[in-house]
Amino acid sequence: MSTVAYGQREVRRARYAVAAVFAVHGAVTGSFATRVPWIQEHAGVSAGQLGLALAFPALGASVAMPLAGRVSHRFGARTALRGLLALWTLALVLPSLAPNLLTLCLALFVYGASAGVSDVAMNALGVETENRLDKSIMSGLHGMWSTGALIGSAAGTLAAHLGTDARTHHALAAAVLTVVGLVACTWVLDLQPAEDEDPPPRFALPPKSAVLIGAVGFCAVFAEGASLDWSAVYLRDELETSAGLAAACTTGFTLTMAVARLVGDKVVDRFGAVRAVRVSGVLATLGGLLVVGGGHPAVAMTGFALIGLGIAVVVPLCFAAAGRAGSNPSLAIAGVATITYTSGLVAPSAIGGLAQATSLVVSFGLVTVLAACLVVFARVLRAGDRNRPKIGPRAAEVPERQR
Repeated sequence: MSTVAYGQREVRRARYAVAAVFAVHGAVTGSFATRVPWIQEHAGVSAGQLGLALAFPALGASVAMPLAGRVSHRFGARTALRGLLALWTLALVLPSLAPNLLTLCLALFVYGASAGVSDVAMNALGVETENRLDKSIMSGLHGMWSTGALIGSAAGTLAAHLGTDARTHHALAAAVLTVVGLVACTWVLDLQPAEDEDPPPRFALPPKSAVLIGAVGFCAVFAEGASLDWSAVYLRDELETSAGLAAACTTGFTLTMAVARLVGDKVVDRFGAVRAVRVSGVLATLGGLLVVGGGHPAVAMTGFALIGLGIAVVVPLCFAAAGRAGSNPSLAIAGVATITYTSGLVAPSAIGGLAQATSLVVSFGLVTVLAACLVVFARVLRAGDRNRPKIGPRAAEVPERQR
């Protein structure tokens, strides 16, 4: 296992650099999401066909994520992240070029694959940076992702309002984000494997610890996906509010999550990962109960805000715990990422299917139950409490984690 001389100044600079990487990654997602209607019209696909196509990003990510560790081992963490992030930013242009369903599915598969491998690489570097600083930063990094997504969404909304062709919009956005990403990668930690270190397998099942951690992340991401996609519908259909108020509920949920993530590191440092997730689960459960039983728009909106507040730090802590749970952090992080991506994929359709069979009230009853599971199973994130000796100012002498 090799060592690299990094003082605290360099590590702090690496923290800001990886935060910029997270923001760039989120901005790509926000830029894409706002132009989906244009892409659907350009490709000439129906709503059902679009739903099929939108499953391919998660499929591509699931297939590609296990490769991230091997790529990082082969090229080193900094070079690998630079290349993988550039693939992700440039892949933004592909969906808008697709003229039909087949090419759209292929484009979204590549788009998702590049998203997945860059996601694993940046989270692995985030965990290592957090280890060397010996304080929680993962929540803030995911908060920067949310901030980037909001910026990308705002730019995409403006482009759509101006009637800009999505191919032009995404080409410009990809160019800008690629340059910003490449510059940011200059200052991330340059982790290198030891000469005698064996490369990780191309494909391997995640360790049991990662599966358990991923299950906690599954509950949080399910609640996030359900609230993000169905909160406005819930207020409109169940509580008969105006479209504007319903949309404001979704915006409030998103902003609550972003703000909570940006300030969540202080909470984690103060109380530890396990207690933070338990309290988060209590808040999210309370929020779910208000949504299900409130019967008034103001109560339901408060409930969705509490859900966002409660689940905000859970996924960052899942990645942090996975990065410390075993001898192969990249493989564990890839396993957790795959499970959470799957949750984000199935949540909206599961909520819709259950609502059609019963009601949206019952659907959010399921969300409430999953939120309560965070309280029960928070202990599996014990690895996220960084219960090892302090790194201290002599970080230059700390050996790198095996990648």
